[in-house]
Amino acid sequence: MSNRNSQANKQAARERLRAERERQAKKERLRRQLVVGGAVVGVLAVAGGIGLAVAKSGGDSGSGGRGAAAAAGDSKVWAKAAKAELTKPANTSGPKGTTIVIGKPAAKNTLSLFEDPRCPGCAGFEQTAGATVEKDIKDGKYKAEYHLGTFLDANLQGTGSKNALSALGAALNVSPDAFLKYKYALYSKEYHPDERGPDKFADDGYLIKVADTIPALKGNAAFQKAVKAGTYDKWALEVSDEFTSHKDVTSTPTVKVNDTVIGTRTPQGMSAPSSVAEFNSMVDKELKH
Repeated sequence: MSNRNSQANKQAARERLRAERERQAKKERLRRQLVVGGAVVGVLAVAGGIGLAVAKSGGDSGSGGRGAAAAAGDSKVWAKAAKAELTKPANTSGPKGTTIVIGKPAAKNTLSLFEDPRCPGCAGFEQTAGATVEKDIKDGKYKAEYHLGTFLDANLQGTGSKNALSALGAALNVSPDAFLKYKYALYSKEYHPDERGPDKFADDGYLIKVADTIPALKGNAAFQKAVKAGTYDKWALEVSDEFTSHKDVTSTPTVKVNDTVIGTRTPQGMSAPSSVAEFNSMVDKELKH
């Protein structure tokens, strides 16, 4: 869980993250050892309690010439995007295309997810419940509304959250299913970068590499062109602003069912469900029938 309002300094946050990762590593070892009825019993890590401040700067926003400049986290690329003409992906709605709703329109219930592409807690949640969310959407249990922020670019330095969000826009332009599968891949254990290491999501080449694991995006020339050109950079900034407008959301991931936040209360805020069973139980409790 990444707290976007905490003023703790970055070093303290990273030290807490290191300690949390050590604890979660022990849990992971235990997870591999416990088997109940042939099913692995896991406590899947949601890296919570990491206070990370939002510190936006004038150049923390983007479109235009990318390549090495974008990979290096050149803020000029994103400063240019802030002034660029808005291009909205297909499968969005609202004046600025910031409404991202996927699922059957007739679904009575709405699951709202608030995430940041570089958020370790969001990666933990997606690795735990992402496949369940995708299945529930297809089954019509609820439709899903996505709110994606980029505040971790300021906290951790770099532009990976914005760049990944722009690439997600390119995937959404292909199809809602491509968006879901690409987002799931970006948060996967294999591809989600360690926030203490290089800002891999700032590299268009890396984002395209991950996209090549998705059939609808593999070798997709239009998708790759949009990523490299930063076609949806301006849109990414608008989506990030929409995320920030939700003042009641103080950490990521935040999960809501019909506007009710679900999870476990901690000193740092609400921690998202950390197992599929917990997720299903909390969702079912809030569903309208």
